[in-house]
Amino acid sequence: MIDGTQIREHMEVVGSDGKHVGKVDNVRGTEIELTRAMAVGKHHFIPLSLVARVDDKVRLSVTEDGAKAAWREEMH
Repeated sequence: MIDGTQIREHMEVVGSDGKHVGKVDNVRGTEIELTRAMAVGKHHFIPLSLVARVDDKVRLSVTEDGAKAAWREEMH
C-alpha cells in the first residue's frame, strides 16, 4: 500500500484508464477524501489500497468506474 504522506491536498486522482476521478481534500487514515462536489454535497473516500503510484497525480490501479464502485460516500 502507498504511504499516505506522499499524497498532497489538491492533487488530481485519475483511474488506470487516465480518466479524472476527483481531487484530494486530505488523507484520513487508510482513505483518500476527495473534495466535495458542491452540487452533490457528499464526500467520497477511496481506499489507499487502490493507489498504484503517486507522481504529479494520484494514479489508481482501477478505472474511473472501478473507483466509483469502490468509494464510500459520507454526508456532511
